[in-house]
Amino acid sequence: MAERTPAVGTELQVSDFQYHLPPEAIAQVPADRRDGSRLLILDRSSAEHGHRIYSELPDLVSGDELFVLNDTRVVPARLHARKPTGGRVELLVTGADPQRPGAMLALGRSSKPLRAGTPLVLEGGIELEIVERREGGVVSVAFPRDAWGLLDDHGELPLPPYIERPDGPTEQDRERYQTVFADAPGSAAAPTAGLHFTESLMESLEGQGCEFARVTLHVGPGTFQPVRSERLEDHVMHHERYEISEKAVEQIKRARAAGRPVVAVGTTVVRTLESVALAHDGELMATSGATDLFIRPGFRLRVVDQLLTNFHLPGSTLLMLVSAFAGRERIMSAYEDALSSGYRFFSYGDGMWIR
Repeated sequence: MAERTPAVGTELQVSDFQYHLPPEAIAQVPADRRDGSRLLILDRSSAEHGHRIYSELPDLVSGDELFVLNDTRVVPARLHARKPTGGRVELLVTGADPQRPGAMLALGRSSKPLRAGTPLVLEGGIELEIVERREGGVVSVAFPRDAWGLLDDHGELPLPPYIERPDGPTEQDRERYQTVFADAPGSAAAPTAGLHFTESLMESLEGQGCEFARVTLHVGPGTFQPVRSERLEDHVMHHERYEISEKAVEQIKRARAAGRPVVAVGTTVVRTLESVALAHDGELMATSGATDLFIRPGFRLRVVDQLLTNFHLPGSTLLMLVSAFAGRERIMSAYEDALSSGYRFFSYGDGMWIR
């Protein structure tokens, strides 16, 4: 069940979240080591900034943190096909079609609008069919067999549009645009805050007394869509599917009861936990569903205490979400500091710990 964002008392506009980003600040490749990325620490109580690297996290924690991870797995969701006329079609598969068993929903791109009944042919002669056209360029596509297996065999990793790959994703991309704890297939984009974690880093954090919990939110392509309305309250968020287990709920409840900080590793974890809490009067419970929750300044966070996150696009809903943690002024000041200090931005870039 989707949950609408409650009214919040703010008159901020999209223009309040714009900043100048030099193209050279956009990371085109990952750091040599996952945990070698830089980490800007924003202390909300003092508004002071610190500069460290992710591998130093075990030296920075209190030892009682509960880090909550998103274990979604990015699928090679981009398909290149041709119409019978020879026209090229690109499909970005976003998930199962709840209205048509066996069909998948996809964003379709072609020189002419895709129509119901149009057959498509993949490399190797595999045939698909457009069975219905929906709003916003979305189509329902019939697959001849297991869609996830077909994507694994014939799909392409859907890198964000700001990562330039004229010849397509590389072997490095296929390894590094995926977290080491990825498990549940279904995302069209990586939960990038988790890309910095290695198995050894997680073991070191556990050795300090920290704990890890896992939830799932499948990131959709809508995460890259710009906010087109100037007033924040006019923006309609995309839906994303989530699941939270009984084990994760119990871990989070124990941590909160003991006064231990719940640290969301990424904005997707924030959306998951806060969506469930909002739907159940502030309480967490094991459940699954879809959320279109728009978290922005003025939103009262009910579950998450701290946030590990990458740096986000100007004017994006993700930048607005992180501003809900520390306030717009502090976040924009931290971004200015990061840019002047040579931090790398976006999916393959550096990160921030808001604590």
